Amino acid sequence: MTTTAVELLEVVWGRASTAPTSASQLRVLHILEHHDGINLRTLAESLASTPPSTSRLCDRLVAAGFVERAVSAQDRREVRLHLSGRGRAFLADLRARRERELQTVLADMPPAKRVALLEGLEAFCAAAATQIHGVPGSGSRTA
Repeated sequence: MTTTAVELLEVVWGRASTAPTSASQLRVLHILEHHDGINLRTLAESLASTPPSTSRLCDRLVAAGFVERAVSAQDRREVRLHLSGRGRAFLADLRARRERELQTVLADMPPAKRVALLEGLEAFCAAAATQIHGVPGSGSRTA
């Protein structure tokens, strides 16, 4: 079931290309979006990567204009990473394109199946929240 779900999402999301970023670069952008000002070492740990590899990955994102580096005010040896305006716009556009692709698929589903899907996703979010946070039902959302 999980493999099928992942493959289906990859097909649907594949229609909304992530170019000009790679999957690894996209992951960095998502991390920076939620952890503005993270340092390179912490980013490397989040990626389960080495600082030199992470630095090269960030170099490419800086060159593309998606990420900005800034020297830390507390420690001049430390570099802080920030998502640039262009990076934020790229993520917003990618989300909008992915949402349109999903809406196209959902529009072809019978209404009762859409309701069943929503109920299943709410249960999934609740179970995931319990595993992540140990709080029953904290991930349940309605749309």
